[in-house]
Amino acid sequence: MPIVVHLDRLLYERELSLTDLSNRIGLTVANLSILKTGKARAIRFSTLEAICRELDCQPGHLLEHVAGADASEAEPAGSLRPIEPVDERTGG
Repeated sequence: MPIVVHLDRLLYERELSLTDLSNRIGLTVANLSILKTGKARAIRFSTLEAICRELDCQPGHLLEHVAGADASEAEPAGSLRPIEPVDERTGG
């Protein structure tokens, strides 16, 4: 049951580079690259908060839990897929 990271998609939609985001949040390009490629084993809440603040998104836009799939079946990190709108009244 992997967690898929959609950082590449969010950067593409906002026309930002990894270097731009790195400069804005104070994290190295190397560490952001590890996150973007799905190789990260953990993420600090402060890092998640900084990314969400700069990309104007919610954590659920960046991270997705793929139930019932193993890592080989998961959607590849960085694949482009539209973000589904969220009804803020119901949370879904």
